[in-house]
Amino acid sequence: MMPIRSIAGSLLLAATLGLVACGGATEVSTTESPAAEETAAAPDAAELTPVKFTLSWLFQAVDAPLAIALEKGYFAEEGLDVTYERGFGSADSITKIAAGQYDIGEGDLYSMIEFNEQNPDSQLVAVAIKFNRSPFAIVTKAESGIDSPAKLEGANLAAPAGDGPRRLWPVLAQEVGATADSVEWTNVEPQLRESLLAQGNADGISCFSISCLPVLHQKLGLPPEDLNVFYYNDHGLDLYGNALIVRKDFLAENPEVVQGFVAAYLQGLKEALADPEAALAVVTEVADDELFDVAIESERMAIAMDRLYTSPEVETMGLGGVDPDRLSATIDQVVEGFGLANTPSVEDVFDSSALPPQEERML
Repeated sequence: MMPIRSIAGSLLLAATLGLVACGGATEVSTTESPAAEETAAAPDAAELTPVKFTLSWLFQAVDAPLAIALEKGYFAEEGLDVTYERGFGSADSITKIAAGQYDIGEGDLYSMIEFNEQNPDSQLVAVAIKFNRSPFAIVTKAESGIDSPAKLEGANLAAPAGDGPRRLWPVLAQEVGATADSVEWTNVEPQLRESLLAQGNADGISCFSISCLPVLHQKLGLPPEDLNVFYYNDHGLDLYGNALIVRKDFLAENPEVVQGFVAAYLQGLKEALADPEAALAVVTEVADDELFDVAIESERMAIAMDRLYTSPEVETMGLGGVDPDRLSATIDQVVEGFGLANTPSVEDVFDSSALPPQEERML
């Protein structure tokens, strides 16, 4: 995998050569895509099945798989008219999928597990993995001397109360031999988290790396060498990241729709991995938003390319799937960390029936 600075550098160069965002929209339809219109084999709009999709957050560079599938007409080729809207966090998107406001959406696999326990009559299931590795991380300043998770004992950390990495800190602490209760947590609004670290008002923060690191680097002037980043995946919690999630009853009633969506999405992901610069260009065009910061988004994509989308597991198993043993182990850890009463099976959490054949998912 290309080092993160190399990817970021090439993406930033592409940004300076003309990736400029314009005024914005939060909903896109495959029927409005020029690429879809030019595809001779694409069915008429009247023949397409509408599919509403929710992101887990704002439309960002890491949504390149969706953007590419939209722009190149891959959803339309599967008979789908896909529209999307921004999300407001995994918990919110998961709740809205369960309520039927969206047919398919993106969210954190482990937040979904918690939701399923609390809502036994509205069961959800993951059908494809977007991030093979989780963005969960704790970040400290290098000058603090806290250069390993074990040294977080006695530290003051800042994060929102419901932050996933914060909630799993006790499990991480157990894995690295630290005393979980020795850490003092400061509740903070998400938009203020990075500033507290930069200003020295917290020893560290827990966060999604793709959210906090670009802000720390580019907005707050802390270069990578001034920061320590402790990924949970590197310290005993080999978590999967965000997944494509559906209601179990929707999957049972509409298997072809879910299969078509997953196939188109994973094709977009393959193309994004093959050419990150071109992927960023497509995302920028689809975003069509004057607030879309190409420099920030290029770094966000570089982090995802380096740390999240792929792993040795993907190289042997292909995109989108799970290793049952790995998922089972992380389910056990999250059940402990979230204080859940029941431990779901791998089959309760992940349904592979919508995945394309393995040979089509190989890089």
